[in-house]
Amino acid sequence: MESEVLNKKIGKATKWSTITEIFAKLVSPITNMILARLLDVSMFGVVATVNVIISFADMFTDAGFQKYLVQHEFRDEKDRRESTSVAFWTNMVISVVLWGGIIIFRNPLAELVGNPERGFVIAVACCVLPLTSFSSIQMALYKRDFDFKTLFYARIVGIFIPLVVTVPLALICRNYWALIAGSIAKEIANAVILTARSKWKPKLWYSFAKLKEMFSFSMWTLFEQISIWLTGYIGTFIVGKFLSGDVEYYTGLYKTSMNTVNQFTSLITATVAPVLFSTLSRVQNDREAFKGYFFSFQKIISILIIPMGAGLFLYRDLVTEILLGSKWLETSMFIGLWGLTSALGIVLNNFCSESYRALGKPKLSLLVQVIHLAFLIPALIWSAGISYEALYWTRSMIRFQLYATQLIVLYCVVKISPWQMLKNVYPTVIATGVMTLVSLGLQMISHSMIWDIVSIVICIGCYFGILMIFPEFRKLVVDYVGKILVKIRGKIKVGVKK
Repeated sequence: MESEVLNKKIGKATKWSTITEIFAKLVSPITNMILARLLDVSMFGVVATVNVIISFADMFTDAGFQKYLVQHEFRDEKDRRESTSVAFWTNMVISVVLWGGIIIFRNPLAELVGNPERGFVIAVACCVLPLTSFSSIQMALYKRDFDFKTLFYARIVGIFIPLVVTVPLALICRNYWALIAGSIAKEIANAVILTARSKWKPKLWYSFAKLKEMFSFSMWTLFEQISIWLTGYIGTFIVGKFLSGDVEYYTGLYKTSMNTVNQFTSLITATVAPVLFSTLSRVQNDREAFKGYFFSFQKIISILIIPMGAGLFLYRDLVTEILLGSKWLETSMFIGLWGLTSALGIVLNNFCSESYRALGKPKLSLLVQVIHLAFLIPALIWSAGISYEALYWTRSMIRFQLYATQLIVLYCVVKISPWQMLKNVYPTVIATGVMTLVSLGLQMISHSMIWDIVSIVICIGCYFGILMIFPEFRKLVVDYVGKILVKIRGKIKVGVKK
């Protein structure tokens, strides 16, 4: 019975999380297409360096408490309320102190990230820290309760804010202030909506004893987040410090390429990761159920993400031309490589990290990230001294070291072997391989944009045609379609009775 209830919660959570990301992927690319044509590449470079500071400080404002509130098994409702209150006020105080420190040391920080003239910009942009701190605890409570419907409403408002705030400002001022203003407006809306709809409201209650109890878990989560931040942003820092040429230009190329790919891959990660973490956290003491949900999520996600990664690589020039414009074609290969390796990373890396956190072992993810950084940092410094092309090739290929380390640790801790994971997804790998060969053949006929779009449609049909050869995936599709038809029939009967 408990399993049925959990499965229903997972189904509803996944539905609303998916709807949210579909809306995001319909609207966000349109906004980015407009902004990429209104603003120079260097404007995106300025914002990228500002975001280095914001994202780093934001980790401390959360202090790992969001994941604690999702993962932890509380004794009772009182224990949960007290923990939530301590997490909220701790986050709020830390965020205000950090913002004050950033204002005081804004110029040295600007120098550190390679933009010495942008101290004032950093100080203003970092006003989002208290705002994100305010809403992060509310988000944790919604995720724990699988209430992704409310998160959908907040996200939808945030999705449309760039269209009504950022784009008009970009038309007027034509600089990075439009991007910063849009970011601030988005966080204000997020904080207001999540708090207004939440059952829990901040109260003046605090306990240092409770903080000590919570921090034993949150400390490792915080360290893990710092290591992940370093992995994600160290390249931006190295571009600013070690790559010769126009710093803002290459920083814009580098970070915008990653963000462009993330628009596609986050459709999967943002949809599944929070639901997966919440699910695995609820069954952390049942290892068989844990593995079952792990493989189920992985199999379903592989159907979409593996061919998506291959498609981003095969049609990298088309993606760059449509989403960013011809002035960005210099970085199309990076977009393709990052898309391909990101897709593999979601299947081989992200699932592993979520498993460690759900088991209450974030230090394992920290260990994996530290090992990766030991390879990543010297490799990026070396390649940045050669050229931008060498830098993005190195940045993409070195991710395989991270994936290999994750698989080893996962086997040692959860007893899930790389062979089991491969058996779980091998039909999608085969179908993607066939699709790739078909795509390469079609691209030999013509390189026009119209033909590329036609060939993409053909490749999609080919991929799902090959996939349906495998009985397990055919059954998966039939069962899913069957559930939809049952719901439709139910709604029709209700309508007839009325």
